[in-house]
Amino acid sequence: MKDIFEEIVRCRREGRLAALVTVIRTEGSVPRDVGAKMLVFLDGSIIDTVGGASVEALAIEQAKDAIKTGKPRTVKYDLDDPEKTSTGMICGGRMEMYIEPLVVNPTLTIFGGGHVAKPLADMADLLGWGVVVFDDRPEWASQERFPYARQVMSGDFSQLAASWQSSHPAFVAIVTHSHVMDEMVLKQLLEKPWDYLGMIASRKKKAEIFRRLEAEGADPNRLKKVSSPIGLDINSETPAEIAVSILAEMIKVYRS
Repeated sequence: MKDIFEEIVRCRREGRLAALVTVIRTEGSVPRDVGAKMLVFLDGSIIDTVGGASVEALAIEQAKDAIKTGKPRTVKYDLDDPEKTSTGMICGGRMEMYIEPLVVNPTLTIFGGGHVAKPLADMADLLGWGVVVFDDRPEWASQERFPYARQVMSGDFSQLAASWQSSHPAFVAIVTHSHVMDEMVLKQLLEKPWDYLGMIASRKKKAEIFRRLEAEGADPNRLKKVSSPIGLDINSETPAEIAVSILAEMIKVYRS
């Protein structure tokens, strides 16, 4: 059990999708008692067992589907099934299991480690979100500046964006120190999977960047999903206020 609970914490921290299967009721002869647990990942791999054989294989498939839908479910299996209509087992008992997809906290990736990024990362950490920060200036992308971040990396923005891999739920804020860099990062991320992608910009800057990207072949439908100007319109001015507006918009998307 200790391994399962440690793995659940790790999954939530790293954004790895999984579902917890728990035996909640039994009758007759069964391979595992009430309380037995199994952690199932999207690829079908597992930690621990709820009994093996076909009943476990069926539970794994149900768990994988629960991960995809995000909805918990209760399943019942007849282990007295000589006619092989369901489990095909002849143990003589029945098992009921509760399958619960793990609630995974979002990971917020921030391109830019400057004045807006700092309070944005601070507040995201308070929410329990994972934080990743990229900047092309080593002094702005340091573990000392973002001590709680899962990853802090300095390098070329284009390369960082090209190699970025999302973890669901994936939230991204583009708040670099340069309009050119903002556009470069947006271009690299546009076709990657994300749940929220926002870019700091005035409406004029957004129009110019989007027009250039469309001329270069960017999908207009993908561009429409980008939040820019980033954040809710709350007349924010200071970096902290802008960070509040950004995170508020992200929470709205996440909770809906």
